[in-house]
Order: sequence, then C-alpha cells, then structure tokens
Amino acid sequence: MFVASILRKIALTMVMGVIAFVLLFPIVITFTNSLMTAQEIGINYSPIGQMNKAARFVNIKLLPDQVTLEQYGKVLVGSPRYLKMFWNSAFMVIPIIAGQTLVASLAAYAFSKLRFPGREPLFLVYVFTMLMPFQVTLVPNYMMADKLGLLNSPIAIILPGIFAAFGVFMLRQFMLEIPYAYMEAAKMDGASHLRIFYTIIVPMIMPGLAALILLLFVDYWNMVEQPIVFLDDPFKQPLSVYLSRINGEPGIAFAASVLYMAPMVLLFLYAESYFIEGIQLSGLKG
Repeated sequence: MFVASILRKIALTMVMGVIAFVLLFPIVITFTNSLMTAQEIGINYSPIGQMNKAARFVNIKLLPDQVTLEQYGKVLVGSPRYLKMFWNSAFMVIPIIAGQTLVASLAAYAFSKLRFPGREPLFLVYVFTMLMPFQVTLVPNYMMADKLGLLNSPIAIILPGIFAAFGVFMLRQFMLEIPYAYMEAAKMDGASHLRIFYTIIVPMIMPGLAALILLLFVDYWNMVEQPIVFLDDPFKQPLSVYLSRINGEPGIAFAASVLYMAPMVLLFLYAESYFIEGIQLSGLKG
C-alpha cells in the first residue's frame, strides 16, 4: 500500500508537470523571443504570413543569441498606436470593474439579506441570464446601443459590462455565509442598511471582491467580440483587438504580447491570496 501510494504521487506529479509545461511553454517562448534582435527574429520567423507553401515551417527558439530590449523600444516608442490602444483598454476595463463591483455588491446584498416578494424568482432570472452564451445577448445589446445612439462609443461596451449578472451571483454566495446575527445587532444600535452594508458586509467579503475584480479584469481585458461589433473606428478599439491584427511583425507581436500580459500577471501576484481564498469560499453554499 505504501509503495502504491508513492507511485500514485509520482505519477500525479509527472502528469501535473507535463500539463504545466504545455500551458507555460507558449508564455515562456513569447517572453524569451521578445528579447531577440530583429535580425534573429527575421531569420527564425520570416515565413510567417507568406503565401509560399514551401516555407510554412519556422524555427522556434527558446533562448535568444543576444538579449536586447529592441522590440520593446519599437512598441513603446516607435509604435504610438500601441499606447493609444492600451489606454483605450484601460478606459473601458476600469469603469466596468468599478461599476460592476458596486452594482453587484448592492444587488447581492439585496438578494441575500433582504426579504421581499419575488426575491428567489428574480434571482433565478439573474442566473439564467448568466448562463446564456454571450452571442445570444450581442444582437439585443447592439440594437439597444443603436437606439440610444451609443454605437462607436466605449459606453456601448461599458454599460452592459457594469450590469452583468456574474458578479451578483458570486458575491451572493459570500453574503449567504454571513450570519443574520451581525445585522440584527447592528439594527439594534440604529444602523441603516447602507451602514450595515459598508461597515459589516463589505469588510467580510473582501476576498470575494478581490476574486471578482481579478476575474473581471481578465475577462474584459481580453475582450475582442464586443469592440469589433460596437466600435467601427479602429483607433477607439482596445489593445486586445490590436494584438489580434498584428501580421508580419513577429518581433513587435512578441514584445506587445508580453506588455499586454503584464497587468494581469501583476494583479494576480498582488491579490493571489485573496483570489484563492475568494474562489474557495464562493462555493461553500448555493
């Protein structure tokens, strides 16, 4: 039994190691190749984008012959469009995160701590909208944005993001775990619902808020479909769309991709403990 247990642990470790290697290899390649010179990248990746069928294979190199920041200079200094698209993404994602966090936390408080007629059926409607594929709501959102005159404006993307149902569902799971005794004690001291929410509920769901913010950032930082549909002007589109359209310049693509990933990696490292705790606690109770 002891030997079998050791063998199972070794096999599990090997399987997890292979999975980690497969998942991390593209990221490592992207980072190391972003440190190559333009000449080395041209030699290794020149067939990309060419129509010559005999030159479809590229030489994938893990380590550069010479480490340089040349490609980063081209992206940050020689390509002002990159910075423009970066700020486009920031000006869309930050309002969505702030707005959805506020709206979702207040709605989750109502669904978990307030008693009113139709509370459970209304919450089921929220869950149903969350389960619907994004493509189902894309056309109605487009028609509504058209009627309101919001097409080709970031507001057409920000408003649907603020009122999405996922945050309500997630934060409600946390608030259900908070005993009513805390609220009753606060009410006896004369506290209003608003005061109870900000002084008692919010501090106790901080792991959930951190997990929600990180998940929302990753989701909306990587959005592609919404900007393509709602924004006709290429200069108003976010960085995610810009990266998907880089062709024939693999050096710039590598460096831009690394810079694109940096905010997500830094945010995860900063809020890692909150994120893990939040994901664990969110499934305690349905």
